[in-house]
Amino acid sequence: MRKLHSLTGVLPVGAFMTFHLWTNAKALGGQEPFDAAVRDITHTPYLPILEWGGILLPLLFHAGYGVKLALDAKYNVTKYKTNRNWAFTLQRITGLLAFAFIALHLYEYWGKKLGKLAPEQFYPALCQNMSATVKGVPVVGLLYVLGIAACAFHFANGLWGFCFSWGVTVSRRSQQMAATVFGLLGLAIFLLGANTAIYFATGSSVQDMIFGKKDTSGARTCVDILQQSPKPMSIGPAVD
Repeated sequence: MRKLHSLTGVLPVGAFMTFHLWTNAKALGGQEPFDAAVRDITHTPYLPILEWGGILLPLLFHAGYGVKLALDAKYNVTKYKTNRNWAFTLQRITGLLAFAFIALHLYEYWGKKLGKLAPEQFYPALCQNMSATVKGVPVVGLLYVLGIAACAFHFANGLWGFCFSWGVTVSRRSQQMAATVFGLLGLAIFLLGANTAIYFATGSSVQDMIFGKKDTSGARTCVDILQQSPKPMSIGPAVD
């Protein structure tokens, strides 16, 4: 059962998460490429079967059994402060955080809006929702960055656990190499997803903030959408 849990965390759950973040990153080029990516997905043959059989049911199994493992685990990281013991503890913590984050994300952009939003409506909805602020702080965007961080760590560390439990990395050297490779992979996945979340929340990607905005003339961006809105979305009192 544990091996099956580990396997579903890699395929299909982890692989789909990476694909999902890569697809969402098309938003950095404006609404048109993002809409095209969404339309391509919605026109996939047998999409409901793929969604339920290939993504949602494996996700429900992985999340449900993962919650059981997290609640049943005995934690002694304060007594034995080894790297792997910390990784074990953080794997359970980030699993619970990722479960809550994914449930919220599915509710917001799959369950609640299923059949209600056309492909071209997702981009404006993401811009408006993730730029919502509390006292000037884009809290929704910040929650997404933290949620993506939990998912990226959980996936990367889970890859190490998968290779260990399935006998792929047997020697100590191979385990150390796997930890380095998967750590870098997790960091790359986090940066990929966080950059998109920051863009939706602020209208600027990380590279825009560092190197200056590139010319996007002719492309409809989050900045355009928010400027056309009657007023920015806000939760709580505004602060000048």
